[in-house]
Amino acid sequence: MPTNFRLITIPVSHYSEKARWALDYLKVPFQELAHMPPFHRGATKKYGGTSVPVLVTATGVATDSTDILRYLDRLYPEKLYPAEPELQLLSMELENLFNRTLGVHTRRWGYSYILTPKLLYPRWTLGVPFWEKLLFPVIFPKVGSIVRQSFDITETSAAESYQEITGVFDRVSHTLSDGRKYLLGERFSAIDITFAALAAPILQPPEHHIPPPSLELMPDRMQVDIRNCRATPAGEFGLRLYRDNRYY
Repeated sequence: MPTNFRLITIPVSHYSEKARWALDYLKVPFQELAHMPPFHRGATKKYGGTSVPVLVTATGVATDSTDILRYLDRLYPEKLYPAEPELQLLSMELENLFNRTLGVHTRRWGYSYILTPKLLYPRWTLGVPFWEKLLFPVIFPKVGSIVRQSFDITETSAAESYQEITGVFDRVSHTLSDGRKYLLGERFSAIDITFAALAAPILQPPEHHIPPPSLELMPDRMQVDIRNCRATPAGEFGLRLYRDNRYY
């Protein structure tokens, strides 16, 4: 079995949190190599990745959060994905929805509010090399502009992405309406990890890798969106997953 797992991350990245959660849940020892933008690119480039997370092991490299979870599922006896054919279609459908819609829009929604040096510094610099922290004030104006352009941050982006997020939350709430404990039934899976990790920016769970600030310190509209999402069945579910299934 591979040893010396190394996980390259951006501290605040919810896709990094997805991979981190799976490793912690399976009790896989690993070293996290955290970098702030844009320094993460130098760390991932030599492994063929262009973004985080990247998992480096003695036997290979996985360069995407879902690839990492699939790799761990093949490697360990405790399975993250269902073996039952009748659950595999729902598993794939929800995983794609969360990866391509929820994760994209919680990131855009969050950056629409926190793209300032004061709010980003603790989220980008937790656990990164000391010299990267020192360079934060120097690189932020340029990198902040790149983030704004890359994720299409505009005056209306928060509201636009919030609508996409609530659409996904409605789907999750409907899936849970039959009383099931988890999204695929009675067993915790990669799909639950994916939902909770990618919903974390708009749920701000206390158990997160980066402890969230008090809601009262956030912009007013951001507070309203968080409280509204927390109050839904999907939001309550995501918070419960962090409370009951997020093992460090």
